[in-house]
Amino acid sequence: MRTVAGAGDVEWLAPDDPRLGWDGVAESERLPGGWLPRRISRRRLATTLSPDFTRLAAMPVGIRCGVRTDARELLLRLSVEGGGAPVDVLVDGTLTLRAAVEGARELVVPLGPETEHPRDVEVWLPNLGYVLIDGLGFGGHTVLAAAERTGPRWVTYGSSLTHSMFAAGPSETWSALVAREGGWRLHNLGFSGQAHLDPVVARTIRQLPADLISLELGINVHNKGTFAERSWTPAVCGFVETIRDGHPDVPIVVITPLSSPEREDTENATGLTLARIRTGTAEAVRVLERLGDRNLHTLDGLTVVPVAEADGVYADGLHPTAEGEHVLAARIGEFLRKVAPPSHF
Repeated sequence: MRTVAGAGDVEWLAPDDPRLGWDGVAESERLPGGWLPRRISRRRLATTLSPDFTRLAAMPVGIRCGVRTDARELLLRLSVEGGGAPVDVLVDGTLTLRAAVEGARELVVPLGPETEHPRDVEVWLPNLGYVLIDGLGFGGHTVLAAAERTGPRWVTYGSSLTHSMFAAGPSETWSALVAREGGWRLHNLGFSGQAHLDPVVARTIRQLPADLISLELGINVHNKGTFAERSWTPAVCGFVETIRDGHPDVPIVVITPLSSPEREDTENATGLTLARIRTGTAEAVRVLERLGDRNLHTLDGLTVVPVAEADGVYADGLHPTAEGEHVLAARIGEFLRKVAPPSHF
């Protein structure tokens, strides 16, 4: 851990400084130009044999740092490549800066006038593209500490629906909105087009600290024809059981495919419709419940986005609009709060 001295009264912190209070990071890799935060171990990615999955796993979806400080100014030195998503800075829960960044930049963010009461400052990294963080600077402060987060640790896995492709900003993805409302500590494992029950993901979730786990399953399987009817339900069972090995008592919510009108009754390359994938996913949960899993829950995707409402929620028949992210947050969040550990509320 190191603190880098800066000019004037700006104190520069290296990205690995514990006072930055990161959430959603499995590990950080030191590269030329800064630190690359990762949601999943780089070494274990080799087991997927997928360049696409490896590329998406380097995107900092849901990654944020949180600081309690009376600083008047925040400086961010970072480099962003591709994606087009902005950086969000929130002060006491209010969006203060939303800035699109391409290439190496230093952003200067006024945090407010001198105050006797420290503020909670959060930096949400872009949910699309790749980010190298060189340092964070704070000016005019006497207090600088990691934000106090006592809410449950929530790990969520899924497709582009969890990756949130069209959110207005990284703090307004549906998972970020749920986490912010409940004070939850989010670890987002959404991978656009790549939610194929990779064993490395189940093993990662098994090892991560978690008080609540949610799994949004099925849409990528339909699109890519990853599984046939014979293999899908047992694959879901195996994925959940691997996670359960590390979290014997944690609530696990399986979210069956949200509606997609053109896919509901359309057979894919293996003969599966989205409706049949939804049925098979729910059956996997019932099988595990009969085998004794008492803290497994099913959220029917058709209750999150009914077919009749799809056009009003989606931008393209599949991905929620920026407003649609708020719809998902309200409906999924309500269900998750019901099954989350009661001690946190």
